[in-house]
Amino acid sequence: MGTKIKYLIIFMLFAVLFINCRTAFADYNIVRVGITDNKFQNVLKQEVTVYGTSDCDICDKETRKVIAKVSANSDITIKNGITGLDVITEGKGGTLRDFVIICPQGYLGVKGLTRKGKPALYHGAFEVVQSKDRKGFYLVNLVEVQEYLKGVVPNEMPVRFGLEALKAQTVAARNYVLTPRTQAYEEFNVVDSVASQVYFGVNTEDDLATRAVMETDGIVALYNNEPILALYSSTAGGYTESYAYAFSDPHTKMFPSINRPYLTAVPDKSEFEPMEEEEKAREFYGTKIPSFDIESPYYRWKKEWAVGELENILKTTLVAQSKTGFVHPAFKQGDDLGKIKDIKVMRRGASGKVIELELMTSKGCYRIAKELVIRRVFQKDGISLPSANIFFENKADTYGNITDITIYGGGYGHGVGMSQYGAGYMATKLNQPYYNILRHYYTGVNLGTMPVTVCGDEVKQTFWAPIGRAQLVITNSTAAKIAVMINGKTVEFPVTKTLFQKDYRIDISRYIEDGANTIIFYPPTLGRAVTLYVELVEKYGTTS
Repeated sequence: MGTKIKYLIIFMLFAVLFINCRTAFADYNIVRVGITDNKFQNVLKQEVTVYGTSDCDICDKETRKVIAKVSANSDITIKNGITGLDVITEGKGGTLRDFVIICPQGYLGVKGLTRKGKPALYHGAFEVVQSKDRKGFYLVNLVEVQEYLKGVVPNEMPVRFGLEALKAQTVAARNYVLTPRTQAYEEFNVVDSVASQVYFGVNTEDDLATRAVMETDGIVALYNNEPILALYSSTAGGYTESYAYAFSDPHTKMFPSINRPYLTAVPDKSEFEPMEEEEKAREFYGTKIPSFDIESPYYRWKKEWAVGELENILKTTLVAQSKTGFVHPAFKQGDDLGKIKDIKVMRRGASGKVIELELMTSKGCYRIAKELVIRRVFQKDGISLPSANIFFENKADTYGNITDITIYGGGYGHGVGMSQYGAGYMATKLNQPYYNILRHYYTGVNLGTMPVTVCGDEVKQTFWAPIGRAQLVITNSTAAKIAVMINGKTVEFPVTKTLFQKDYRIDISRYIEDGANTIIFYPPTLGRAVTLYVELVEKYGTTS
């Protein structure tokens, strides 16, 4: 990448910090990533040393003025202070508030931080933000979405799964970072660990994964003209689960939560029946019936405990999980658990996932709900269950007392949305393109660019059209015509949407090229806002 282009990109990254009414570029092309430590745990820091592989500038966040210039590979040590952040570099020091570090001709690194055994290096800029209570600071990587995805895709999915699976992963990851389920911190959008999605930076990039990022440039999965929450997990086990039966509402904690229509339970094969009934779940997860996930090492598994072992584990895990509010009655430290008398599944989702069970002991009866809570309650060797697609088998002595407990299960992770092993199978064994993979796992979605509202300024988008077919979708305009520039050609289209017509679509395939495309949306006349996007038109095939 040329020096002038890198300067321009970094200027735009830096400019995001100062825009009150955000442009489409600021909203949809920049991501803020909180950098954790080597254990992927702590994001709040007391001290950190960063550097650039070429000359760096330290800039004031508010004024954008260069405070200091730092030579290539020189340490920039940042320490938390009472009145601000103490910064020491090249023998000089001072106290600053929030500031930004840029390295226009190279990459930024964090001394002592490794990713996959290599020094952690990053595109973009570092923003250093002190927490409001001044108990620490955050190191935030401000990076263009495409560059971010290059550091995500090969770390979230094995590259051996093939190009089309990697493309599906790229679109899901792009959706995920642009529309995360929750945002735990005000200072950044996501963290670089499994708490969001794994992002390891420049030194872990891979050529095939980078190709997948480039060949899905600008493309997101959409439902009802909005980007979806593109959840994914390692292995669904042959049947994905509906959102409502795996996740609680992030605000009200209601469980089951309100379902999302594009995140409904989906079988790998049409002959797989829903498994709300106990016997069907036992039959499915007790055998290795072929499905898209069959090559996963976690496709089927089992965990075993002597009853006394499990009772000792539950005395700890029930206390921790009672704090979530999904164990009733709550089990407190020092409570007498008693002896396990039975474990009974009370409710399953369509995938057979346990969403509520009953633990009966000689001292009481406990209802445990929600798949992640269940997984964390029944630990083995300090590790949670791979999934909640499970059934129980108990052994008893001649007096009917339980002596041993075995859990049989299938899958790894929450099982909602795309199964990564399933995507790999569909790509390599079924030769399915990425858009068919996405449409299998996300019900009723279409693919296109991020919808943008155009009012006072023109908006530019780049996108990749795999077969050179697309249409312009207009969702809320009363304008009589829409003007755009597609790959350098200015075109004006009449809009004849009726009063009760929600969307208006215009075929623009004649202007679209196979591969990379650029479109500029011009604001309509009379200052009326218009929301629109480009939708890919594909020849979708069957997947089962």
